[in-house]
Amino acid sequence: MVENERNRRATEQTQPPPARPRRTPFPPNLPREDNPISVPDAERPCPKCGLERRCAGHDVSEVLELVPARVIVRRDLREKLACDACDAPNFSRAPVGDRVVQGGQYGPRLVAQLLVDKYRDGLPLHRQRERYRRMSVDLSVSTLADQVAYGAELLQPLWRAAQIAALKANVLHLDGTSLAFFTGEGKDAKRHKKLGALWGFVVDQDVALYLFAPSGHATFADGHTIGPADFLRLRSGYTVADAATVFDQAFAREDIIECGCNMHARRYFVKALDGGEARAAIAIDAYQALYGIEKEARDLEPRERLRLRRERSAPIFNKLLEWVESIKDDEPPSLRFGRALNYFSNQQVPLSQFLTDGRVPIDNGVVERLHVRAALTRKNFLFAGSERGAQSAAIIFSLLGSCALCGIDPVEYLATVMPILARGVIEKDVIDLLPRNLPL
Repeated sequence: MVENERNRRATEQTQPPPARPRRTPFPPNLPREDNPISVPDAERPCPKCGLERRCAGHDVSEVLELVPARVIVRRDLREKLACDACDAPNFSRAPVGDRVVQGGQYGPRLVAQLLVDKYRDGLPLHRQRERYRRMSVDLSVSTLADQVAYGAELLQPLWRAAQIAALKANVLHLDGTSLAFFTGEGKDAKRHKKLGALWGFVVDQDVALYLFAPSGHATFADGHTIGPADFLRLRSGYTVADAATVFDQAFAREDIIECGCNMHARRYFVKALDGGEARAAIAIDAYQALYGIEKEARDLEPRERLRLRRERSAPIFNKLLEWVESIKDDEPPSLRFGRALNYFSNQQVPLSQFLTDGRVPIDNGVVERLHVRAALTRKNFLFAGSERGAQSAAIIFSLLGSCALCGIDPVEYLATVMPILARGVIEKDVIDLLPRNLPL
């Protein structure tokens, strides 16, 4: 035993030390500011001859630092022109500086940051107020709420443009989440908390759209509320969704092609495996192979992606289907494994649509990931103060989601488009201001 311990220690001594983890370099687009650090005066003379040594270069290292945000008062100095050669009574003035609302006191970048902090980062207005107070600016919560309302109203044309894009989409993703709100407005109104629905759509992977409804119903007859079935009635083509019954009416139409969510189907098998059913691992392994192929196909054109899927994905999917069909009748449908098998069997046609067209995705993950941001915001402010507030949230969620899909800085985007909208844009040109069409 002593000999074994000696051998172990000898082996440890001969092994090289573990390599230090390699640091990830900071993004090259971040601005660099040099911070010169000089050798102290006492160390500058040569220790051998005593003469002053010259600079032989610099050792460079990079440290990520934060520059504190600043609030400034922008003074718009509008030039006025007058004619000294005659007695013309009128001045000519330069146009008004960028504002969100005519005559407003708050600039578009401040309002843009306000919207992003609230609806993307989940920072409630009372916390934003505290942050501004630390910067020596006292803005009441009601003032901040007014700016949110003004911003949402100004952005409405872009939200409507996103609706038009959704109706024309080659592939439309659809999924719902909840959003609580209070009914009744005004001091004397009786207020009741209700659970509304926030329907999320993703258009061809680069436009997000949210629609709010006061309930989770598929359709509404009031003339102004739009449910998912009401919206789908206005379009045709591929629509990716889970198998919720709220979509059954729309998917009964021949011109709406239902595409299933394999992420959803896989989740059933994961739950079965977690519940102790080892056979569920067969389906999970099949899905691991399918998603590996999807990773390879991510950057391919639709035609090439379809070819790859037909060659490699179709045999895996069909083998999985054959296995499911061979055992599903022997499994109790009330248990997790039985539910997983029956879901896959019942949804086999929608789940296999990704094998028929390279534009169709394997799952509905893109809209589910957008819901994560909405869920964060919902967790922090819990509910919308009114139905109007919930509608404003839908508008802003739509544009922030589109920025996320396109990889665009949302503050920069909103600060750019809001002054343009405030100055006035003809309706046919609004669609050019969506994040996917606006180079930033």
